[in-house]
Parts: sequence; structure tokens; C-alpha cells
Amino acid sequence: MYFLRLVYVLWRTWRSVCQCGASSPRIHDGGSAMSATVADERPSVGRLLRSAREPQPRTTNFKFLWIVVIVANLFGLLMILSASSVTALYQYGTSWYQFRLQAIWFAIGCFAMFVMSRYSYEKLSKWMKLALFGSAGLMVAVLIPGVGVSVNGSSRWLGWGPLRMQPSEFVKLAVILYAADTLTRRVGQIRDWKAVMRPIAIVFGAFAVMLMAQPNLGTTIILATIVLVMLFVGGVPGKPLALLSGLLVGAAAFFAIREPYRWRRLMSFRDPWADPLYTGYQSLQSQIGFANGGVLGTGLGQGRAKWGFLPEAHTDFIYAIIGEEIGLVGSVLVIGIFLAFALLGIRTALHARDRFGMLLATGITTWILIQAFINVGACVGVLPITGVPLPFVSAGGSSLVVTMAASGILLNIARQGR
Repeated sequence: MYFLRLVYVLWRTWRSVCQCGASSPRIHDGGSAMSATVADERPSVGRLLRSAREPQPRTTNFKFLWIVVIVANLFGLLMILSASSVTALYQYGTSWYQFRLQAIWFAIGCFAMFVMSRYSYEKLSKWMKLALFGSAGLMVAVLIPGVGVSVNGSSRWLGWGPLRMQPSEFVKLAVILYAADTLTRRVGQIRDWKAVMRPIAIVFGAFAVMLMAQPNLGTTIILATIVLVMLFVGGVPGKPLALLSGLLVGAAAFFAIREPYRWRRLMSFRDPWADPLYTGYQSLQSQIGFANGGVLGTGLGQGRAKWGFLPEAHTDFIYAIIGEEIGLVGSVLVIGIFLAFALLGIRTALHARDRFGMLLATGITTWILIQAFINVGACVGVLPITGVPLPFVSAGGSSLVVTMAASGILLNIARQGR
């Protein structure tokens, strides 16, 4: 019954989003910064927000979001057990090591999600500065020799042994909070794009420089996409957004091209056979895993890629293990989970009680979706490999806890929605 209701709600949401493009009324400027009516939006966004608001029980999105997040995590735990079993047995003497570690992080993440789902999102703005400065401090610490932990040439972690954290995960949530707060407080200046974009661009630029110093191009791309989408939904005019997008693309290309090795690795996805034992190795092994899996897969736990052929099988390339062991069916299931999250996240934003909630929901939904898109694209060989994990599914402590805390914020917005 829950599944049928979920399908029904998702279908209605999709129909509402598709139909809104045919409507023509405009929304004129007006309203307070925290009013329920989204003021100063560009017409298309305004039409979307009004035409898709259908009367529904306020707990509908809450229930289904909760189900989708928990199902994704439980599925991830199962696949982590399978994907990490061989390396865990070799390194730690038990195939259950990574599973147990991830289960602990999952429990912590559930607690974080529960707390954030009960904490009114309207109060988050007062923690925004602490989140920004705290994230910046952690990012600086990562770059200090002897403090930051370097893995495979990238210094992205703090901690020791199995207890590690990745500060860049906290940066995503901090920037979302800042952008949502700024776009809400300055709603009356939304047409003065410099007044709105300048502070957000400065904060993003500072974090982008620290991210590229690690280097961490994948997270930089995710952060840039989040900011651009939030600016667009927030009502910033199209021309400055196009200019900012061009500058970001140019900057990313500059950082990638200036180091030939990094550029070769990024472009190896186009022809992994050109260097099958080095830059194209991971991409090839991932695609071989999908080919071995076929439609139904080799069977859970029966894959061969995890036997030392595919590095990072339980983290960045867990989607390839899913494709090998559960086949096309499992691959489509994962995409279906994120599609459900996308539609529920959009619906939560559309039914948000105020502008701040709408922007928060937009940022969080964009974050999860773009990260999943980049990970899946890298695994199937259509995007460069950037070391981005699959949300809720890949192994990783700080990534899981922060994404579940963000999901808790989304749940709180859904709970209070109209």
C-alpha cells in the first residue's frame, strides 16, 4: 500500500511540474522576506510554485521522504557488505569490518536526521555563520602538512585510522544555508544582481580555492551547481547567471589543464583503452563489471570486480558493483530511488511554507541529485572520474552523516509545508 501511494504521489507531482509550463500568469514583486508567496521570482519559477501547489496532507512528503532515505541507506549497507568483503577480510581479518563501521555511521546519521527533522528550519539561519567559519577552519586544517590526511595524492580528510572526516561535506551544507539566507533577506534587491550575487560568489570562491588546493574538482563542481540552481530559483536574472556559469566553466578548465596528469585522468573516460593500465584502468574495470552483470547480475556477493580488480569498490565505484551483482535491474533500482528523492524534494520545495524553506529544499535536493548524477556517470563511463561518492549508498562516515542531517532538514520543511 505504501508503494502504491508513493507511485501515485510521484505521478501527481510529475504531472503538476509538466503542466505548469503551459500556464501564463506572472507573479509580480512584493511580499516580505519570509512570506509564503515567493516574491520577485522570474515568471517561470513563479508559475511553477503556484500551479503545482495542490492541497495535500502536510505529512505525505514527510512519510515518503523518510521511507526513500531509509531504503537507500539499507540498500547501501547491503552493497557495502558485499563490495568490501574481500578487501576487509584481507586487511582486517573479517569481511564484516566496513559493514560494521558503516552501520555505526548510519546510526549516528539516523540520530542527526531525527534531530534536524524536529528542529525548525527557520532557526537554522542563526547557526549559519558558525557553520561557515567552522567549515572554513576545517578546510584550512586539511591543507596543513601533518594534520590533513592524504590518500591517492589528495589531502581531503582529517582524523586517524578508521575515524576520519571529510570537511568538504560540511561545506556543502554551510553554503546552502548561506545562499538560502542571503537570497531570502535580500529578496527586495533581487533585480540588483550584484547586491545578491556578490556575497554568495565571494563565499563560494573562497571555498572553491580551498577545494581545488586539495585538489577536489568533483566537490567544486557540485558546489557550483548548487549555487547556480539556487540563484536561478531565487530569481536572479538570466544574463548574470550565464556570465557566472561561463566564468566557472573557464576556471574549472584552467585548473584542470594546468596540470597535464590531472587533465589526462579527467579525459581518460573518452577512450579508456588508450591507457588501460593507468589512467583508464578504473573506468575500464567499472564497465567490465556492468558487462558481466547483464540484466539480472551475477548474484549478490558473486561479483569479481571487488577481488582487487576495481579500486574503491565500496566507495566511489559501488554503483559498478551493483551493476555487476544485481545487473541492470539493480542499476535501474538505484536510479529509481534517486528519481523518487528528486520528485519528493521538488514537491517539498513547491509546498514550502516560506521562501527560506523553498530555497533550502532546492539546495539540498540539487546537492543529492547532482552528486548521484556525477557518480553514476563516472561509473558508466560518460563522465570523468572525480572521486565523488554515491549519496546514501557509498561507504563514508562524514558523507553519510551530513547527507542524512540535510535530509532531516528537508523532512522538517516537508513536515511544516502547506
